[in-house]
Amino acid sequence: MSKKFLTVLASLLLVVSSFFFSVSPAAAETVTVKMGADSGLLGFEPSTVTIKAGDEVKWVNNKLAPHNVVFAAGDGVDDSVATKLSHKGLAFAAGESFSSAFTEPGTYTYYCEPHRGAGMVGKVVVE
Repeated sequence: MSKKFLTVLASLLLVVSSFFFSVSPAAAETVTVKMGADSGLLGFEPSTVTIKAGDEVKWVNNKLAPHNVVFAAGDGVDDSVATKLSHKGLAFAAGESFSSAFTEPGTYTYYCEPHRGAGMVGKVVVE
């Protein structure tokens, strides 16, 4: 084989192999939910989010504090999972936030303890 042919073959191999190293796995997404609607109503905005397993939801204190996020056990969600996902500490300051990662498909219902009676309830649907 000629030296020119080997050089072309090596270059081609280098280009093709670079595709394998440049492809990265899909990164987890983070979806943001406001605690307290922009309109001033007591609610989560949006009230329902749909994500993929491995993604994260970040709750950000927006209006009418204090707020927290407490997950309810039931509908396939056991007490230990609900406890792990919950953030019972109250957020008072605007912009204060906390996050939870969801690894298992299912529907997760949550609420704000101080405002549950006012209908401040949300849902995370994990596909």
